[in-house]
Amino acid sequence: MTVRVLLVDDQPLVRAALAMVITDAPDIEVVGEASSGEEAVRRCAELLPDVVVMDIRMPGMDGVEATRRITSGPSPAHVVVLTTFDDDDYVYGALRAGAAGFLVKDMALDDILAALRVVASGDGLIAPSVTRRLIKEFAGRPGAGPPRAVTVKGITDREREVLTLVGRGLSNTEIAEELCLSVATAKTYLTRLLAKLNARDRVQLVILAYESGLVSAER
Repeated sequence: MTVRVLLVDDQPLVRAALAMVITDAPDIEVVGEASSGEEAVRRCAELLPDVVVMDIRMPGMDGVEATRRITSGPSPAHVVVLTTFDDDDYVYGALRAGAAGFLVKDMALDDILAALRVVASGDGLIAPSVTRRLIKEFAGRPGAGPPRAVTVKGITDREREVLTLVGRGLSNTEIAEELCLSVATAKTYLTRLLAKLNARDRVQLVILAYESGLVSAER
């Protein structure tokens, strides 16, 4: 399956560089570009990409609002936030808006391509350590907002344990080792959590674990 990608950034050179990187991959195709959040929402409705690579800081509608509109639309795409670790105060907001993963602008070529494939497959997480580190880094920054009072209901004690470990950034294999389960069983618990908690993907489970107090930014 070819992964169809829409590139969104207000800097033409950034879009061109990403397009050059992606062009060499036989299973990933750039189907369009956008230079603003407004254009991203419109182009996404027209092109129906699998993945949107979304810059956060753009004039007019920023990447957070564009992500919210795209992921809540009738044909939602997976949105990957294009960011830097040093100066982006809005990544946590993008997570809440429905972002499925992250691309750091100085990532290696192979990592960028792998990230697009992972997100397109629906796993919704590029690397557990990246998600956990970003939550820890950005949750307390201005504009991120305090954790909401969320209560997790309707799950078993074992599912709560799995949710806690997901929130701590553990992979399925690590969860299986921690709880003495098979990897297949760990995946089954994850699938149940997604369904019971009405979560779009693993990233949303991480956020829910943080906001419900099962894990904290300090752990």
